[in-house]
Amino acid sequence: MRVWLVVCWLLTITAAVAQSPPYDVFPAADPPYYRVRYEASTTPGALTPGALSYAVNYTVWIPGGVETLRGIIVHQHGCGEGSCKSGLTGAFDLHWQALAKKHHCALLAPSYEQPQDANCQRWCDPRNGSDATFQRCLSDLGRKSGHPELATVPWALWGHSGGGHWAGGMLLLHPDRVAAAWLRSGVPLLKPNPDRPEIQPHVVPEGALGVPLMCNLGTKEGVSVRDGRFAGVWPANEAFFKAVRARGGLIGVAVDPLTSHECGNQRYLAIPWFDACLAARLPKVPGGSLQSMPTDGAWLADPLGLQAVPATDYEGDPLQAAWLPNESIAGAWMQYVKDTNLADATLPPPPFDVRIDGNELSWQAEADLESGLAYFMIERDGEIVANVPQEPENRFGRPIFQNLQYSDTPTQPLVPMTFMDSDAVPGKTHRYRVIAVNTAGLKSRPSNQVVPFDR
Repeated sequence: MRVWLVVCWLLTITAAVAQSPPYDVFPAADPPYYRVRYEASTTPGALTPGALSYAVNYTVWIPGGVETLRGIIVHQHGCGEGSCKSGLTGAFDLHWQALAKKHHCALLAPSYEQPQDANCQRWCDPRNGSDATFQRCLSDLGRKSGHPELATVPWALWGHSGGGHWAGGMLLLHPDRVAAAWLRSGVPLLKPNPDRPEIQPHVVPEGALGVPLMCNLGTKEGVSVRDGRFAGVWPANEAFFKAVRARGGLIGVAVDPLTSHECGNQRYLAIPWFDACLAARLPKVPGGSLQSMPTDGAWLADPLGLQAVPATDYEGDPLQAAWLPNESIAGAWMQYVKDTNLADATLPPPPFDVRIDGNELSWQAEADLESGLAYFMIERDGEIVANVPQEPENRFGRPIFQNLQYSDTPTQPLVPMTFMDSDAVPGKTHRYRVIAVNTAGLKSRPSNQVVPFDR
């Protein structure tokens, strides 16, 4: 009997084997990636563990060389079949991995298998089973990865649309576990909505007021465009912001001047913002408590304005102003709300582990924390012969090596770090190096040079 229970448990948490389209295509989760999957509950709606209405995948990336994790960054997709499917690649995002690695955090991405047009409140309200299932996955992934501390470390939560509802809801339910939360185009409901009576309002506990929060949305979501499908996003964000800020909550607003509901270039502000919050809040020793967010260097701004000033110089009501953690983030915020074109003076890390097999060159690389990766330059015998990819894409923002989907995750199949040199001269010994280029156009130092063993 005991053996049978173990077998059942293993089958339950194994990565999906017989999933249905479009959730049956996903990157392999080989170490340092790990995946668990849970079937939908047979008793949906009950607020008990395992009551989630939809099946769900959780994939986590563990940075190499980290003995004990300090936290976990959660990248939560939005509602609808396409957004849910996009969560299958969230943990493979090199730019978010750079943030996680810096702070010795894991990077986790859920993928709820919600049918198209089904009610996403069944998962994006964490009280409907996704809270309990998320915490269950942390324990199971902790066992699979050899990092049992996953079950207890703090959370940094990023969420888009319905994922913003989820991330905000998790903050309000577990403020002692959340280091910071970024809510892109979605916030929890704090008052009953006659148009959506099935959504139960949340309350803001006192402990949530000390957690750094950012409400981020596109200007076409009710700010500059006040009709259409997403016109209600700003009024919902404004109500949430005012309710939290009026009580002294550490909450800001960042309006993307270029977009509607798509994520655009938000990562170039979100990642530095998380960087500042995690540096200030993560426990100094494993297993310790979250630290209080410093407020003495804060800056303030009008929520829909373009200028931020030190809190001591703000002339309006500070409890109606957007809160920014420090001068550096305030400067980035001012550029973001102007045109999202954040500057960067840091070079990306050089590629490493460059190898050549026949005519195929392969390498590894880490993203630049500030600006990510746009493409790679291939140098042969001292001359640049190709870019990989030749034309980087991203129809939602800056062109980027991994491309991006609507919910800010890499496209499938994942872009490989390889180059086939079809112009190599037979019998000639070529010498190759690889150079990384970030999305600000800055080039890394060249990688070490490699030479084929034979030709």
